[in-house]
Amino acid sequence: MALEKEQATYARELHRLLASTGKYVLIHEDSVAGTFDTYNDALRVGYDKFGLAPFLVRRIQAVEQVHSFTRDIRPCPI
Repeated sequence: MALEKEQATYARELHRLLASTGKYVLIHEDSVAGTFDTYNDALRVGYDKFGLAPFLVRRIQAVEQVHSFTRDIRPCPI
């Protein structure tokens, strides 16, 4: 699975990251590269530092929001 190291690093560091709840964390492999106010700022620094190597940008939150999507989309009857 893609970004396994980064996901594990997020889980391991979450207790420390919660001090920055609502911000975005940039993670590359086993290290936190920084926290940022916006997703775009974190993404920009990620590309500047790591180029096309895999990195994770994720919003810091105590409870992960679950989004459900269906593949069975049909038009609404009117």
